[in-house]
Amino acid sequence: MQPVLTTEEVHRFLETDFPQIHTDGRVMTVTEIASGRASMRLDPLERHLRPGGTVSGPALFALADVTAYVAVIAHIGVVPLAVTTSLNINFLRLPQLKPTTCTCKILKLGKRLAVLDASIFQDNPDELVAHATVTYSIPPL
Repeated sequence: MQPVLTTEEVHRFLETDFPQIHTDGRVMTVTEIASGRASMRLDPLERHLRPGGTVSGPALFALADVTAYVAVIAHIGVVPLAVTTSLNINFLRLPQLKPTTCTCKILKLGKRLAVLDASIFQDNPDELVAHATVTYSIPPL
């Protein structure tokens, strides 16, 4: 399963067609597009914290969702109306206010559905702060 878009092409698409992810400043960056996967980095700000000083669940959820979307479009081409149909997330460790990475691996890429595994970590990829499974619906082309 090879990507059909480069990191730069995905960034351009996000800039022009999906600028909402940059509301109030750019905090998410595509860091890798590779065979069957994609990675993004969240550089959290104070607004991403919850009481107690940890990165909030909604911020981690958004990171998993956008990274899964990036993985899908990188492998099928720009399909703006591909949408999340399911996202189940488990929060495993308290994430600190520092760069956070999400790597999504495509488990299944069909004509109508994509299923992905999302691993979210900070310093050590073996110490996840969250894990998600994501399903995307792909509209007929």
